Amino acid sequence: MREVLARVIATGDHYANELKLAPSEVFAEERIVDCRVSPADVDAAALLVELTDVTRRSRISRENALLIQHGAGRQMIRQLAHEIKNPLGGIRGAAQLLERQLDNDELREYTDVVISETDRLAALVDTLLGPGGPSNKSPVNVHELLEYVIRIIEAEEQRQLTIRRDYDPGLPEIELDRDQMVQAFLNLVRNAVAAVDGHGAITLRSRADMNFTIGDTRHRVIATIEIEDDGPGIPLDMQDWIFYPLVTGRPDGTGLGLPAAQELISRHGGLIEFDSRPGRTVFAVRIPLDQDNDNA
Repeated sequence: MREVLARVIATGDHYANELKLAPSEVFAEERIVDCRVSPADVDAAALLVELTDVTRRSRISRENALLIQHGAGRQMIRQLAHEIKNPLGGIRGAAQLLERQLDNDELREYTDVVISETDRLAALVDTLLGPGGPSNKSPVNVHELLEYVIRIIEAEEQRQLTIRRDYDPGLPEIELDRDQMVQAFLNLVRNAVAAVDGHGAITLRSRADMNFTIGDTRHRVIATIEIEDDGPGIPLDMQDWIFYPLVTGRPDGTGLGLPAAQELISRHGGLIEFDSRPGRTVFAVRIPLDQDNDNA
């Protein structure tokens, strides 16, 4: 902000742009403001500064963009997956028939490879098509669910992990499909583990937010669950694409974890947002707590 004011004083030009204001004594959280600065007519050294809080408008716009991105990516990948899945059964069946005609064990090794790879591709396609079946919702303690996810992650990882908790003890149980939510949070925490690569910390945080808008719907109260890591951050050129399937910044990544998590969260009327910069990446899962809501 000081740089903006100094520039207007030095040049006499008008300034108009959106700015991010860091948390302070005035604002507990980061705010986005429409900032307009112009020289005052009465005094060349005086400035007229107009600040309009557009945080909510900016958030709604970003959420709508995420929802559109998610829908477009899902439709694209489902079409691709169907095209891939149809011939896989034929390839596997042909390999099995060929295997029965072979007497040479060395040659059978090749058909075994074909069968195992078609099975792997079929499993990948099922992942691309998304979890099937209706949701089976029941009251779930989110903190117990997160602790279950942590136990799975710790069992998977050979390296020592630093995982911190910052839970809101007053957060009530939420109507969720537990299996779907376990998978969604597993995907998010696994991403955080890969980001820190054994050298950083992961923080799981929960809280209730009031009067929050998701898409076009305003909810009286939502649960926000954050997964934060202190890794290198998501490259800027990838941030607009990370919820598209097959987009990944890791050589061993599939690019399916985030789209699948977003799909599962959206089934509960929620959304995943993120903020990333070097040293701090936060994925925030927003899930409505209220059954009655008002249109924004």
